[in-house]
Formats: sequence, structure tokens, C-alpha cells
Amino acid sequence: MIFGYARVSTADQSLDAQRDALRQAGVEKIFEEKRTGKNRERPELEKLFEQLRKGDVIVVTKYDRLARSLRDLIDIVEQIRELGAGFRSLGEDIDTTTPAGRLVFHVFGSIAEFERERIVERTNEGLKAARSRGRIGGRPKALSDEAKAEVRRMRDEERRAVKDIAQIFNVSRATIYRT
Repeated sequence: MIFGYARVSTADQSLDAQRDALRQAGVEKIFEEKRTGKNRERPELEKLFEQLRKGDVIVVTKYDRLARSLRDLIDIVEQIRELGAGFRSLGEDIDTTTPAGRLVFHVFGSIAEFERERIVERTNEGLKAARSRGRIGGRPKALSDEAKAEVRRMRDEERRAVKDIAQIFNVSRATIYRT
């Protein structure tokens, strides 16, 4: 069976153009949603996966209707493949039911992986450069050294409760326990 998946981000947007393109592509049943693609928890997409069987195909007008990032798309298409089904994106002319389509999709996946690795490299290079200039990344400390000394004094000498000390310094009890 050929299933279609159509999605728009907001309730005031129309699914008409996607419906028309999917029907023209031979889609037999369309699952529709009006919600953001950032959230992987999409009820209609889950229903589609429940009905998906070996040999079926999921068709979208553009891959961003199915996923908001290439990584997310790769994960979803892998899930489709594991169920023995195929994936087609009309806008990008990707069809994983053909050897050429699988090749193109894997090239996309390789490019996405390469880009993720480059982002990690650039981030690490930036952190290293910042450290060499004396900048230390991360979250600012909740308590200065002086405040930590005062916390210890209040706990040891005044025998104040951790809860009270935390309120005084406007930090969590865990911060006081670590100190």
C-alpha cells in the first residue's frame, strides 16, 4: 500500500497542496497533522507506523514534512526500512525502493554525519582557543569562595539547617551539600 504523510506546522495552514500532490503520486491513504515537526511525538505519524507493512511505501511532498532535521529524517527512514517498507520524497526525488534512491539517501546521511563531526571539531577548537585566552566555559559557579566559606561557617558554628542556608544564598540544597 502507498501511504502519504502530510503535515503543516500550525492550525491555520492548509494541507490542500500536499493532499493534491500525494494523490497525484498514487497515494492510497493520507495521514495528516497540524503540528510542529520538532516534536517526534506525532499521533498520526505513529498511526501510520502501526499500519505500515513489508512492501508498503510512505510518500511525502518534501522530506521536511516528515522530519525537521536530516538526522531525524535518517532515523525515521531507518525505522521505515526496518519495517520492510520504502520511503519517497517527491520534492527531493528520493525513492528508497530503488537502488539509486537508497544510494542518494545514504549520501545524504553521510553528508549529515560529516557535518555533525565538523560541528564537534569546530566547537572543540573554539573551546580550546577560549581556554588559551583564559576563558573557562561552563555555567558560572553558584557560590564564590567567600560564600562557600560562609556556608561552612554557618553550618559548622551556627548549626543552621541546610534548607535555611540554601534559602539565604538562593541556591539549591544540593549546592550547599556539595559545599
